[in-house]
Amino acid sequence: MLIMEDSGRLEKSFSNGDVYIGKIKGILPHGKGNYTWSDGTVYEGDWEDGKMTGKGLIIWPSGARYEGEFSGSYLHGQGIFTTPDGSIYSGGWRMNAQHGIGRKKYSNSDFYEGLWKEGVREGSGRYSWNDGNMYIGNWRSGKIEGRGVMKWTNDDIFDGCWLNGVRHGYGVYRFGDGGLYIGTWSRGLKDGKGTFYPAGSKHPSLKKWSRSLSCDDGGPLLSSGENGDRKSRVKRSISAMGSVSGSLKSSSHRSPSQRTSSLDGNFNLCDRALEGISHDSSCRLSHTSDESQPDGPDKSSLVYEREYMQGVLIMERIRKHSESPNKNKWQNKFSVKQVKKNSCLDIFRGRRSYYLKLNLQLGIRYTVGKITPVPAREVRSSDFGERARIRMYFPREGSQFTPPHCSIDFYWKDYCPMVFRNLREMFKLDAAEYMMSICGDGGLRELSSPGKSGSIFYLSQDDRFVIKTLKKPELKILLKMLPEYYSHVGKHENTLITKFFGVHRISLRGGKKARFVVMGNMFCTELHIHRRYDLKGSTLGRCTNKDKIDGNTTLKDLDLKYEFQMDKKLRESLLKQISEDCMFLQSQHIIDYSLLLGLHFRAPENLKKAIAETAGDEALKQGENLILPKGLLLVAHEPSFVNTTPGPHIRGNTLRAYSIGDKEVDLLLPGTARLRVQLGVNMPAQAQRKVQEDKMDTTEIELFEVYDVVLYMGIIDVLQDYNVRKKLEHACKSIQFDPMTISVIEPNLYAQRFINFLENKVFPEAP
Repeated sequence: MLIMEDSGRLEKSFSNGDVYIGKIKGILPHGKGNYTWSDGTVYEGDWEDGKMTGKGLIIWPSGARYEGEFSGSYLHGQGIFTTPDGSIYSGGWRMNAQHGIGRKKYSNSDFYEGLWKEGVREGSGRYSWNDGNMYIGNWRSGKIEGRGVMKWTNDDIFDGCWLNGVRHGYGVYRFGDGGLYIGTWSRGLKDGKGTFYPAGSKHPSLKKWSRSLSCDDGGPLLSSGENGDRKSRVKRSISAMGSVSGSLKSSSHRSPSQRTSSLDGNFNLCDRALEGISHDSSCRLSHTSDESQPDGPDKSSLVYEREYMQGVLIMERIRKHSESPNKNKWQNKFSVKQVKKNSCLDIFRGRRSYYLKLNLQLGIRYTVGKITPVPAREVRSSDFGERARIRMYFPREGSQFTPPHCSIDFYWKDYCPMVFRNLREMFKLDAAEYMMSICGDGGLRELSSPGKSGSIFYLSQDDRFVIKTLKKPELKILLKMLPEYYSHVGKHENTLITKFFGVHRISLRGGKKARFVVMGNMFCTELHIHRRYDLKGSTLGRCTNKDKIDGNTTLKDLDLKYEFQMDKKLRESLLKQISEDCMFLQSQHIIDYSLLLGLHFRAPENLKKAIAETAGDEALKQGENLILPKGLLLVAHEPSFVNTTPGPHIRGNTLRAYSIGDKEVDLLLPGTARLRVQLGVNMPAQAQRKVQEDKMDTTEIELFEVYDVVLYMGIIDVLQDYNVRKKLEHACKSIQFDPMTISVIEPNLYAQRFINFLENKVFPEAP
């Protein structure tokens, strides 16, 4: 039933019981309006082309209510959400999830103010419990993690590193009675060496310790045998947190963009935020030291050197505060003799990995800063090869060209700096962003090696870049193929071959060296990667032990239980580029490369009605050509709706799809986002389970035969040539096994087998 009022407002009753009263545009709500659903949900506010967009109020039958900004019928912007149990959240929203700056008062009177990400506490924030305890610091996935300060009601304070909600790493614990303990923790327990200053004794400057404190995800920063010379060991940059409380108060009456800028600007005030919570305690400790001295003349200077093992005290040594600890006894320095006994990589493993990461950051910052001001020009033949390099010595105390640092002395070499500078510009990477990503205060995270190479892998703080150690033969292959690689990348902007951004070498005194390459992370995406596959096209030994499979395991060829159907045009573009890349690798006599494939699964059944409304009748007429009729949808590319900021894995043009008339396309993920489709990035498909795999594996049961997936892929491990050793390996294995099933075969056959496997087994043509 339609009723048109004189004011231009429309009252419409739907057959399902919904009622709309308000302004319209055509037949869609547009402007101010009130919509009441049949279940009792009521929305009153702004509409745009049939969707809740602007400001409004929505009340659910449960009693929950939201008042604030909407976009595309999502809670998106700034708003206040009240739950039936009395919890109140006020702050930013993105796609129906709390995101950005916000404060929440819980029904039990707990209170949090700070940063949120996708509905959970993530970043800097302050949490106050109803019993009086309070925490200021970093959060990750809703749990306390990183640098932070906890203050308990008994006036005890811990200022240090956290992991998964417990103390983990280096920290300072201040007792309510004035005592002070400085040391390391492991998953909530004291572990390693530390120093205890009893109540009334002299203690070090707390401000100096607080400002120099840093957290390392790799474990405790101060290990057994490394307790001496703390000043140099803890002089590390900290992750920016900022004074969250102050920034929220000062920005409460500003626009959303102004509030965000205000918070970002205050992130460098970390020390003020952390020192503020402990200022009273610091003053009280100083007061105790000066005025509450014990009767004995020497007791005020007593200090206890202790060592714990999983919370159990196993050693204690009493010394006077004025005594300097024996550095040779406590400090485990890197000497030339130690270097001779171990390789560079062995030395830098474990907790000492921090030094290697610091060296990398220092070297990359120096190189990029030196090469960036050089006027851009075309590369020359002299820019390639081992002799095209920048070499610099980084002494610990600093020099005319290098800053002082708390690592060990090292030599730095940067290979072909002009070539990689131009490559970074080809990949549309800003030099400042590149340095901030790798060399920022957040540091690098060490990853476990996904292969058998034993290499060390680091991931940048924003997940954009992977840094991998290289063997000397791999370095030589990369430098040898670099001129042709540079040319190939220039001709094929959609290439799937690994993006290389820099090659470096660190040398220690004594001659030991570690070589590194910086690459783009192919799985740098906001979407969760549910499965990872390393596909070569061979079958011998290409399966994973089921007992060793977890959420982060990279599976192999025989573990792949799906084949992927995608839009005809997308498939053609993909296979054409794979063929071009394989021909290039074949020309360089490269073998043993693989396709790294990441899958993001979507719900297999939903939103058919939404697709029909969005795609329109013209798209639906094509029937079998419309791939993704359920949880994914290809729509015409509109740059205004899509974030086109390039990442390290994104460079080429937006792809065209056959299903919507050979137009450039975006991928619409109902309830999530709208993404730009590029080769190897955000590529939609349907994953169909292989029938033969179902028969072989009776222990695994899946609810659906077809899944909607988003694919991310690239060609990796391109630094192995077909040398004499590989030829001998091929000859030996060919005696026992079918030569076409083993990984090591001649480059021409390897490329052809790789292409055929992907074309027929992984991305077969739709029937």
